[in-house]
Amino acid sequence: MKILVNIDIHAGRVVKYFVFVDLVLLSGWGLIDPIFSIFIMNRVAGSTLVTVGIAVALYWLVKSVLQLPFANYLDRTPGEKDDFYVLIVGLCVTAFAAFSFVAVHEIWQLYAVQVVKAVGFALYGATWPAIFSRHLDKDRVSFDWTLDSIAVGLAAGASGFIGSVVANYFGFPAVFLFGGFLALVSALILIAVPDLMLPPRTTQPNTGRERQLPVNKPQ
Repeated sequence: MKILVNIDIHAGRVVKYFVFVDLVLLSGWGLIDPIFSIFIMNRVAGSTLVTVGIAVALYWLVKSVLQLPFANYLDRTPGEKDDFYVLIVGLCVTAFAAFSFVAVHEIWQLYAVQVVKAVGFALYGATWPAIFSRHLDKDRVSFDWTLDSIAVGLAAGASGFIGSVVANYFGFPAVFLFGGFLALVSALILIAVPDLMLPPRTTQPNTGRERQLPVNKPQ
């Protein structure tokens, strides 16, 4: 009996970049999430299991409340330029939140950083799926979404283990710094390829000036 496996992994340029951004971002946070509750109990003064629950609930509540108005605003704004910029801002905010955990020692600081993290992921959640879904390959919708799902799964599995090892041997700050670095890299990936969403500016030969499109004057 022969079993033939033939999987075509070709995907559109936008899909490839966005899957890679998802992989890098969630690898960074995958380092942090598994050790997050232990960090709170061990490093945040006066924390209890209730503190952990409040911190997690605060993140999800703020993210859920903000994501819908962000999405409504972006839907009312034509084009993808605004989505692209907001996505980059969101990724940078998530990186800032990861770095900020290094300075957390009090409960109020923990809650404040959780709110910042929620804002970043609300911006990310309102933009990444919108852009990704508009650029899905025709007749390969399931494949493209599955490709991202696999990337997320691999990121979570590998980084969860690596994060625990890093925290055990180098401490919690190393995990937050590494996680924040990866989140920042995810933003830099998109910044490095602005033509992915933003069309290049056209110029006239030898003038360096932008080409002006003719304007139809009223008759």
